[in-house]
Amino acid sequence: MTTITKEMTIKQVLDIDRTTAPIMMAYGMHCMGCPFSQMESLQDGCAAHGTDVDELVEKLNNYLAEKA
Repeated sequence: MTTITKEMTIKQVLDIDRTTAPIMMAYGMHCMGCPFSQMESLQDGCAAHGTDVDELVEKLNNYLAEKA
């Protein structure tokens, strides 16, 4: 299993598992298809949307671990 980090881009996370999109959307990241998703890290996205990146990363990793 790949571990999600806050340095990963939104696109990298989606490439690992597209079903993570609703989790990221719950953290204000509704830009799954926008050009920023190609280069914006989870940390940058959370900062822009005023959400907690560490909490998001934990939720994403827990979600992926449960699927494994």
